[in-house]
Amino acid sequence: MLTPGGGFEQCYNAQASVDIESMLVVGQHLTQNSNDALEIEPALAALNKLPDELGTIDALLADAGYFSQNNVDSCLEEKILPYISSHRDGHNQSLKERFSEPPPLSENADVVTEMKYRLKTKDGRAIYAKRKSTVEPVFGIIKAIMGFRQFLLRGVESVRGEWNLVCMAWNLKRMHVLAA
Repeated sequence: MLTPGGGFEQCYNAQASVDIESMLVVGQHLTQNSNDALEIEPALAALNKLPDELGTIDALLADAGYFSQNNVDSCLEEKILPYISSHRDGHNQSLKERFSEPPPLSENADVVTEMKYRLKTKDGRAIYAKRKSTVEPVFGIIKAIMGFRQFLLRGVESVRGEWNLVCMAWNLKRMHVLAA
């Protein structure tokens, strides 16, 4: 992967799809793409393989690194409502900015404009905020509590297997908590 300094490092981009209610990893994959915007379609493909008994996926929450017109379109093709931020929000918003509703959406808005509008509404902000309390803690706990900070194997196929084991270990840990 290309590094910010212009060099290259042997690294991987580990991805996880996390259920909001249970915090279980329901889909995972590993890639050598440094750009997260290329990872929505593989995530959707993995989610499509889930058994019907697990229910339907009605929304996808993703941060600004995943934003693209193509990703919005891909979600909508799968009948999944996207909540993909198009930009990073600044910290310390005023109360007026934080609690105001956006002006009405124009009737001829495209799908990206509709999604951006949805993210500005009170309900949209509440749904999107769940991303911070579901997927972010999963990665944080895997790193800080479970101690997984780097891959130990070499080669992309071996590392994919290692990432699958890490996600299974997370799910076992989480199911133990849910069963208690």
